[in-house]
Amino acid sequence: MTVSTHGTVPGTAVKVRYFAGARAAAGVSDEDLLLDASEPTVALVVSTIGERHGDKLGKVLAASSFLLDGVAVRDTSVRVPAGAQLDVLPPFAGG
Repeated sequence: MTVSTHGTVPGTAVKVRYFAGARAAAGVSDEDLLLDASEPTVALVVSTIGERHGDKLGKVLAASSFLLDGVAVRDTSVRVPAGAQLDVLPPFAGG
């Protein structure tokens, strides 16, 4: 469960930035989360934002890649430190 960083519940603050189709699906370009977990993982952040924004974003998340503080994440069990930034990058079309 998450709460806004405007609350007073202790937890781990994470900034999530959405790009391209993820931004459109989430309806925001970025957001700050405060997670209950003291040692959240990328998987928990992804699950939380999927629940928060619904099926449209959930479908995008399933095909997206992620950057944690600018580093590509291959294993979503990676821990997310307090103050980290997670970028959601949906597949991009191009030629």
